[in-house]
Amino acid sequence: MKIDNQHWIYICSDSVGETAQAVAKATLRQFQMEEIKLKRFSQLQYEEEVRAIVQEAASTQALIIYTLVQPELREMMRLEAALYNIQAVDIMGPTMKGFVHTFHDPPRRSPELPHMIDEDYYRRIDAIEYAVRNDDGKSLTELMHADIVLIGVSRTSKTPLSIYLAHKGYKTANIPIVPEVQPPDILQHIEPKRIIGLTMKAEQLVRIREARLKDLGLTSGAKYAEHARVELELQHAQQFMERIGCTMIDVTDRAIEETSEIIIEFLQQ
Repeated sequence: MKIDNQHWIYICSDSVGETAQAVAKATLRQFQMEEIKLKRFSQLQYEEEVRAIVQEAASTQALIIYTLVQPELREMMRLEAALYNIQAVDIMGPTMKGFVHTFHDPPRRSPELPHMIDEDYYRRIDAIEYAVRNDDGKSLTELMHADIVLIGVSRTSKTPLSIYLAHKGYKTANIPIVPEVQPPDILQHIEPKRIIGLTMKAEQLVRIREARLKDLGLTSGAKYAEHARVELELQHAQQFMERIGCTMIDVTDRAIEETSEIIIEFLQQ
């Protein structure tokens, strides 16, 4: 039975399930339901596995979102969901049918095809390793090789955004901007288009910093989270960004995915 107000979404795939999970998370952002949990079932191979998942989903009143390449598994999911009267959303099936009907080319039906090790795979691995080495200004020796350099004050999502962009294959470094520390001179020699300045409304940044202090067991009254201090840092950072001529993005209330898409679209112009 469903417990209290807790809701479940089951992610099912005969591969790793990244596509279905991404769709689920994108959809969740359009709603204000807080008590929703995702549970992923990956590498499904047998009809018995599908049957067991649907039975469990029925007991928890879960929504199923699935990407199953094998037609027999898709059909089993459809039938079992209908049997138990629960919602099961097929992400890949209709698209594959559209391709077949339009281009008259049967699918290869291999779940592993999107995840084959190829040049793109190694490029993303290199980018992730680069982002880790160049997080928070740890190293400046590789900065000229960055596809993207993120700059901004503390807690403007520089690190998670760097890692997210790295997963998309972009070598991303990030450097904090602090009034008491002179920004690296090398930033003056990097093409401004490759530098992205992240900024945020002071009120939200104060809340984020207060939450961070609470997580660390520190008092919320620390200077780090004072409104005057935050305003000073943001003003200092903006002045520097304007001086070097980089693009600035206000990340207030923006998801990392949304900011990433803005950056990528800008770079591709």
